[in-house]
Amino acid sequence: MRILFLCTRHNSLSQRLQVELEDCGHEIVVAEVASGEQMEAAALAADPALIVAPMLKRAIPPSVWKRWTSLIVHPGIPGDRGPSALDWAILDGAAEWGLTVLEARAELDAGPVWASAEFPMRAVSKSALYRRESTQAAVDAVLRAVATFDGGARPPRLPVGEQRGRERPACRQADRRFDWRESSARILACIRSGDSAPGTLARVAGESLHVFGAHEEGRLRGEPGALLARRDEAICVATGDGAIWLSHLRRKDGIKLPATQVLGERAQALPELALPAQEQPDHATYQDIRYRERGRFGLLHFDFLNGAMSTTNCARLLAAYRHACERPTRAIVLCGGGDFWSNGIDLNAIEAAADPAEESWRNILAMNALVRAIATTSDKLVISVLQGNAGAGGVTLALAADRVYARDGVVLNPHYKRMGGLYGSEFWTYLMPRRVGEATARHLTDSLAPVGTARAARIGLIDGALDGDALIERVLRIVEPELGFWRYRAALALKVRQREQDERSKPLDRYAEEELAEMHSNFFGADRSYHEARRRFVWKLCAEPVCAAVTARETA
Repeated sequence: MRILFLCTRHNSLSQRLQVELEDCGHEIVVAEVASGEQMEAAALAADPALIVAPMLKRAIPPSVWKRWTSLIVHPGIPGDRGPSALDWAILDGAAEWGLTVLEARAELDAGPVWASAEFPMRAVSKSALYRRESTQAAVDAVLRAVATFDGGARPPRLPVGEQRGRERPACRQADRRFDWRESSARILACIRSGDSAPGTLARVAGESLHVFGAHEEGRLRGEPGALLARRDEAICVATGDGAIWLSHLRRKDGIKLPATQVLGERAQALPELALPAQEQPDHATYQDIRYRERGRFGLLHFDFLNGAMSTTNCARLLAAYRHACERPTRAIVLCGGGDFWSNGIDLNAIEAAADPAEESWRNILAMNALVRAIATTSDKLVISVLQGNAGAGGVTLALAADRVYARDGVVLNPHYKRMGGLYGSEFWTYLMPRRVGEATARHLTDSLAPVGTARAARIGLIDGALDGDALIERVLRIVEPELGFWRYRAALALKVRQREQDERSKPLDRYAEEELAEMHSNFFGADRSYHEARRRFVWKLCAEPVCAAVTARETA
């Protein structure tokens, strides 16, 4: 049946629901809307059998919900009401939380409950819970609710006594406020409740700043609130019983940037506590690039905020990768982060640069250098393991490996054009067609549609989608048989022959030249579409409302 999505923004949750419902045979029409009038216009244009609102910040008007059954996806347990469900769950230290699918009514979050699902809480940021546990709960609940509706049934009546939630107001900065003399656990909860939006206000170096990317530090101590050290682009701040690292800061009316960049000279004056990727600290601390060895495997983890890979991050990761290549292992496993694999170049860092066009160019060249190093590794097998979502150049980064596996439920956006018609680089014109063919590669990059893991495996974009439990361990077990002496030598020989054949057919340098010529025009040409799209994205400016069928149908 035709289902209309009403979204303030077509985000990771709505994209995941889109691909899941499409896999069930439903037609999804996505409308990004900012007002009741736009919702009504979208519903009239789509004339759906059902409306689902996965992420909507405004109430659906009666003119819509009285005519079409409209289901709201609310990130709280049954009975919970209000716009800050996950925020309060983190601040209250809830051991379990949930998600509810309920029908739109005049009273917000008070309609009939169609389905719900619960999950255990993790000590992570709000956005991490939203992308993983809350999204999976939404999939479970929405699929059940849609099946109930499609079967002509009404929602089961949930007894009032089972609705354990309650109405809560919007979570304000006053509710997140903390004192650096409090415990690290309390401060981490306050920061995580606002990460990634709207951020938690705190006094840092005498300035009121929004803070992000908080990580516990188990060894450093100091006067509460004092800046203790810096590492890469993060800073360490003392608390009442320890310290925490902050990776990013934002000034009022500014954008989110690395902490050392925001603080400038005050951060540079701090002692630098370098922690190379291969070092294994015996205490909790901040290490966004980590290299570990497990038998014949070298595991390289990289966990950048929101999956953004700046010029600096690319260079650091390339250095860690080259170290991994020098080690006496037979396979390198690129593990990414737990919440994001990669979303390509860092648009915030580019926007903040003195010359955004020049920084865009530097960033894409750094991404290309990293991808080339992976794609031309001849003496080891390379495996990408996507534990989180990936987009744009981040998808191509994964495809540079010999094998690609993903956690079931990961969403891929293997396209660039949504960012003002950006052409894309990272050797995508070589790496994607070699897996799915020219026609499908063009469809994937032109359609601007999200791709779920089931379809990605079906068309050969990835080698397999696995259940999220112990994902890396499962991949190691799959690949381990290939590392025996004779099979390993045969696999490397085949890999070298294929690369030599591809190079004779069309050198990698030619792919780079062609892609970079297009990118140079995007960055430095008269058409400013990329720069305007980046500006709107970074500053979260409202775009024109969209009402269009956004599907991921396979090409013939």
